[in-house]
Amino acid sequence: MRHLIDIMDFSVEEIDSLIKTAFDIIEYPEKYCEVCRNKKLATLFYEPSTRTRLSFTSAMMELGGQVLGFSDAKSSSVSKGETVQDTVRVVENFADIIAMRHHTEGAPMEASQVANVPIINAGDGSHAHPTQTLTDLLTIRREIGRLDNFTIGFCGDLKFGRTVHSLIQALSRYENVKVILIAPDELKLPQQYKIGNIVKEVETIEEVMPELDVLYMTRVQQERFLDQEEFERVKDSFVLNCKKLETAKPTMRILHPLPRVNEILPEVDADPRAAYFRQVGNGKLIRMALIYQLLLWAKKK
Repeated sequence: MRHLIDIMDFSVEEIDSLIKTAFDIIEYPEKYCEVCRNKKLATLFYEPSTRTRLSFTSAMMELGGQVLGFSDAKSSSVSKGETVQDTVRVVENFADIIAMRHHTEGAPMEASQVANVPIINAGDGSHAHPTQTLTDLLTIRREIGRLDNFTIGFCGDLKFGRTVHSLIQALSRYENVKVILIAPDELKLPQQYKIGNIVKEVETIEEVMPELDVLYMTRVQQERFLDQEEFERVKDSFVLNCKKLETAKPTMRILHPLPRVNEILPEVDADPRAAYFRQVGNGKLIRMALIYQLLLWAKKK
């Protein structure tokens, strides 16, 4: 049984195939509107989510399938002490595929060890968020036309940001992708994720803006700082406004996994380089491709 627990579970060829399917969905949506008829997706979300949960729901419905599940663990048997593995053993009787978000790192992997249906990791703690990574890859491909030979800057919380961790891993397998890390000392990227072509680490966006083809913004989280004076000192360095974009390439694109707080000012939204809301739409498309492919593999099993 094939699952998606970590982005490295899929080869580059398989990821490229999913992106190709997403492009086919864009061009020929009618081909896919009934491919999951009589199939059910269970969304087991043990922590809050808006975009990811609704994206999975919309994706399955557009494929002609149905959706069941819970968006709050308190409304499930988890509140009675049921384990993740037991929940999956029960739910797989009602669904053909499961998308799980959990606050504990490794919970989706634990679920996959007993599951007889495909498990999709929709985010586990600060570990990984592979379907967001697929979303990011599709967005980069659509926005700049390639997944190789470009420079990307990751800005904000690189220590706890699971979307950053997954995307850096994925991009390490593509040719000549240069990575620039932009973060305060408190939120620098952990050593285990420093793979691929990381060319430099800096503390302000301005000093690298002219080099970037993609700027990947995340929130600098005040709660991660033990010294609030230190937070006050660095916070404005990681807030994107129109002034900071003056030196950016006209073709540069801004991504953000969302939700944002104040790290991108609303004035940036009107800039054609702001791709983060288009990124949300790409999430639905790539999840459609993923659900379709995993169910095909399950059928062949």
